[in-house]
Amino acid sequence: MISQAHMISFARESLGLSESIKVDFAPLSKRGSGRTFFRLKWDTQDSVILIHYDPERIENAYYADIAVFLSEWLIPVPHIISHDFEKCLILMEDMGNVDLWSYRKKDWETKRTLYQKTLVAAHRLHGIKHEDLSLSGIRLMEGFNAALYRWEREYFLDHFVKGICGIDIEPKMATALENELSRLARRLIKTPPCLIHRDLQSQNVMIMNGEPFFIDFQGMRIGCAFYDLASLINDPYVDFSDEEVEELLLFYYVLSGGALDWDTFSNCFWEASVQRLMQALGAYGFLGVKKGLKSFLEHIPCGLKNLLRALSYVQNLQTLGQLLLECKDRSKKDFRQIQP
Repeated sequence: MISQAHMISFARESLGLSESIKVDFAPLSKRGSGRTFFRLKWDTQDSVILIHYDPERIENAYYADIAVFLSEWLIPVPHIISHDFEKCLILMEDMGNVDLWSYRKKDWETKRTLYQKTLVAAHRLHGIKHEDLSLSGIRLMEGFNAALYRWEREYFLDHFVKGICGIDIEPKMATALENELSRLARRLIKTPPCLIHRDLQSQNVMIMNGEPFFIDFQGMRIGCAFYDLASLINDPYVDFSDEEVEELLLFYYVLSGGALDWDTFSNCFWEASVQRLMQALGAYGFLGVKKGLKSFLEHIPCGLKNLLRALSYVQNLQTLGQLLLECKDRSKKDFRQIQP
């Protein structure tokens, strides 16, 4: 870990602050991304965010360049002030402490406006063409393919089904489940590919002056737009009614120009929701148990509820449905008590 003195020195040099100016250095809450965040303030009451990242997670090194690229395309993201690749330090604009999640208990009219603005920004992101990416030379993680979808479902089975629910799947059921979920992955791969955030949930959308800004997009890649929609509208961190989900989905459908008929569009969304929510539940199990970040375990009940809801809209996933009912029966009331 680089010293606090070195981090402050990097910030001073990047900002042009003299040694005579006192800089307050405050750590922020941990996130599950191999990065440590700090807020730096000085006597003008200005502030910036400093990130020290783990270079073994290669996507963390992509963050700064992706942010610059997105800004050029008018995608709302924090301004990057400086990036020291060798020391794994990024200095960027402070977006404050208010994220989309902070509005989860507000009235629907307030939430709807913010979510619609977020969907407009997401649609702009999804509209960036492949040739524009190629010309930019921007580095991204490998796009969604059969191997990545397989990794996500195995992550779910290992860290949620077995790790949280304590279920060892019998071979016959495991084979049937793999057949179902591999077919699901093939259907998602057939959707038109585009640039996606990959983790577009409410805590990764900051709200500043009533406008949304994307953060934590280091895992950005080519994938399925419906995966982003599922991340945002079927977010386990926020409780939406069926009517609210449909209203937001219809809003994006109109933005997209209706290239698909509504039934096909809606079905793609719910199938992507199944995939995304499996990944999210796997992440909660991994981060909550393996990494000891217990707060992630609190979101398991809503994640499981959302996954069961998504499954109710999708055909040909009967084996997954049976497994989830067993998970629901065997899951513990207080997930924070689960030990590694």
